[in-house]
Amino acid sequence: MAQLAVTPPSPLGTAWHWLKRRAFGSAFDSGTSVLFVALVLYVAYLVLDWAVISAVWSAEAVDQCPEARGACWSVIAARHRLILFGLYPFDLHWRSTLACGAIVLTVILSCLPFLWSARRLSLLWITGFGTYYLLMEGSPIGLRQVTTDQWGGLSLTLFLFSSVVLIGMPLGLVLALARRSKLPVITYGVSILIDFVRSLPLLATLFTAAVVIPILLPEWLHGDKIWRVVIAFALFFACYQAEVFRGGFQAIDKGQYEAGQALGLSYWRILSSIVLPQVFRHALPGTINMVVVTFKETAIVIIIGFFDILASANAAFGTGEWAPYYIEVYAFVGLIYWSFIFSLSQYGAYLKRRMTVIAR
Repeated sequence: MAQLAVTPPSPLGTAWHWLKRRAFGSAFDSGTSVLFVALVLYVAYLVLDWAVISAVWSAEAVDQCPEARGACWSVIAARHRLILFGLYPFDLHWRSTLACGAIVLTVILSCLPFLWSARRLSLLWITGFGTYYLLMEGSPIGLRQVTTDQWGGLSLTLFLFSSVVLIGMPLGLVLALARRSKLPVITYGVSILIDFVRSLPLLATLFTAAVVIPILLPEWLHGDKIWRVVIAFALFFACYQAEVFRGGFQAIDKGQYEAGQALGLSYWRILSSIVLPQVFRHALPGTINMVVVTFKETAIVIIIGFFDILASANAAFGTGEWAPYYIEVYAFVGLIYWSFIFSLSQYGAYLKRRMTVIAR
């Protein structure tokens, strides 16, 4: 007897049945759902009207802002250079733009599987980060020198974020490996360092690097303030990331090491070919979370005197003409933060799905 073909339900039909059962299962549920949807649509209309329909967009139309019902985006049109580039010389903003582009391009290229090898990633980041620094500083390639105290805005935020991750990620792996050492001196010494740094607030760590160290050390050991802060920030990041990696190591069965030894592989070959790929997969959610948190925490440097994008935003509406429009400035800066963080989180979710498929 021939079997009848069963047509699987369409995704739209499945979604409708789920919505009908959960949102319109009773009269009370239906009324609540309709009221909630109406409230969301009303709030969405108010936001759209304020941000787009009734907004003032051009810098020349700033005199219309007091009478406008919507946002005054004229402050962004007139002050966006200050927000993006801070104190960097106005006539050299093209260099800061290219430097930001180099960092963003480096991050995007790092997402390509073709470049997922230690040698290629190292070469890519050295090239991208070196290009950023040479363009921003200028003097090593014969351009006009711009000292680090004049760096600011989005370009400084990207510099802090990329340098902290670039230094802190391998340092965190080294600390995690050192904590697993069979030598008690190394194990306990690294454990004390990690626990001590993690017990301190980030602000206290950065304040120590920026203010306290120049008091304690002779002048010839001071170095540049921005590099002291970067190293302290990277150490803070590395200590937390070491714990993320340690969790990845603990998720690996002891038999993985024994299997490698049975095949006659050296310790470093077992580590690089068998253990570390699995460690990175297990540590991926925590690593993405650390990277996202680090990008947001770059705003803390405003307290120790750096002119990052948040400090630049405060300066953008610091004059009497633009003082009433701080909401628009903060909304613009929030959109920038959201764009970077959302992109990082979505890429992390993609990597998690990809590694799950590979593991199967």
